[in-house]
Amino acid sequence: MQEKKGRRSNVDRSASTRKRVLDAAKTLFIAKGYAGTGTPEIVAQAGVTRGALYHHFEDKRALYLALVEAESAAVAAEIEDAGSAADAPIVMLHMGASAYLRAMQREGRTRLLLIEAPAVLGFETVDAIDARHGRRTLLEGMEAVLRPSPGISLIAVVNVLSAAFDRAAIAIAAGGDFSDYDKALRQLIDGLVAGKPA
Repeated sequence: MQEKKGRRSNVDRSASTRKRVLDAAKTLFIAKGYAGTGTPEIVAQAGVTRGALYHHFEDKRALYLALVEAESAAVAAEIEDAGSAADAPIVMLHMGASAYLRAMQREGRTRLLLIEAPAVLGFETVDAIDARHGRRTLLEGMEAVLRPSPGISLIAVVNVLSAAFDRAAIAIAAGGDFSDYDKALRQLIDGLVAGKPA
């Protein structure tokens, strides 16, 4: 029994160290950007050794990748939580759109996920992360309300709509009015749904 407790405390300690490193990296990447942040600063901010950082993450890029994955999953969870109260698919989409914009207002998320991630990780990597998280929730919602015309791919429609969501988040982060962009996204969704074939 004592051995199991020892193993569990090691697992807990390892998870705690990993979280401290991620939290420190997030704070620094938001404040200074990816290029302006060094691993010695991350180690100091986290209160861990360099060895501990490299035990969990191969390098700074791997650390950034883990952070982007975690933040993307958190955004998707906020969208799903908001939409779960809806009783109709279109309402779920409206609530999910607003939830996405609110989630992206969290300090530094737009910079981390939409501005720096493609430059640091590459488009293909970021696109794959988005497909697992935010764009997945949008695809599921659109599948419930929209069947595109023959010859038009639902994936293509969702990719275009997803780009509009990201552009709205960037605009809001730059000082744009939340309500204006929230209404614009709802109108865009409603227009797509209204134009669906019978």
